[in-house]
Amino acid sequence: MVRSMTAFGRAKCEREGRDYLVEIKSVNNRYLDCSVKVPHMFSYFEERIKSYISQKGISRGKIDIFVKVDVLEQDGIEIKIDKAYAQSYIDALKKLSEEFNLPNDISTMRVAQNKDIFAFKDADEDVEKEWNKFLPVLDEALNMFISAREREGENMKNDILQKKANVMELAAKIAPLSERDKMEQFEKIKTRITQIIGDSAQVDESRLLTECGIYADKIAIDEEIVRLGSHFKEFDRILASNEPVGRKLDFLLQEMNRETNTIGSKACDVEIAKCVIEMKSELEKIREQIQNIE
Repeated sequence: MVRSMTAFGRAKCEREGRDYLVEIKSVNNRYLDCSVKVPHMFSYFEERIKSYISQKGISRGKIDIFVKVDVLEQDGIEIKIDKAYAQSYIDALKKLSEEFNLPNDISTMRVAQNKDIFAFKDADEDVEKEWNKFLPVLDEALNMFISAREREGENMKNDILQKKANVMELAAKIAPLSERDKMEQFEKIKTRITQIIGDSAQVDESRLLTECGIYADKIAIDEEIVRLGSHFKEFDRILASNEPVGRKLDFLLQEMNRETNTIGSKACDVEIAKCVIEMKSELEKIREQIQNIE
């Protein structure tokens, strides 16, 4: 399945004494790099969210997930102070006051504005209960995020298929041009050798034809055209698969570029050279699109 690596998803919901907000955004990246920002009191969400993202089949992209949780009701759940964090925070405020000669107006309410000093009671049953409250909101944001990736991926797939069709059309033009090119080069070499030798020596017609034929084979591009055709079929197969296709398409495109470059280096015909330039231009456009695919 073709999915873009660039997308955005958002969900907001109030559930059982909690006001949840989840935002997910991603950009291109060679591998999966997931960064999760959650309130300190719900820090145990972080690794579970990363694991859940992978379970949903997301395999590539730089993904940033922002989670905001406002506690509306305690529901019998204990909130405790992270004393070490609170002490570090207060010390930092004092140092700030001393360093810059600011009024030392540290108060309980001012310190309490930093919600990270409050920690959720670490009890297994409470953790599971909180996660189950949160999960539907995460799912909603993820579904929006994945749908956006798939929609953009479908647009990219259509564009890539059109460009691939252009490359195939150009490759089809090259095949007959190559046959003409071989015959022309064969005749040119034969004529040139005959002119050089002239009447000063007996021409071994059989040897002459053999040498000309060997050179003509060297400039033949039949194998490259056949391999390109095979690559085109594999390209379609990969695009139709249900797995992430970005890396596979990238590797295959390198092979297609290699065959195209070989055709360009072998051919002597001007029309073939023009076709090769256009093919390389279209392949480069495909490569740029593939860099955005998961």
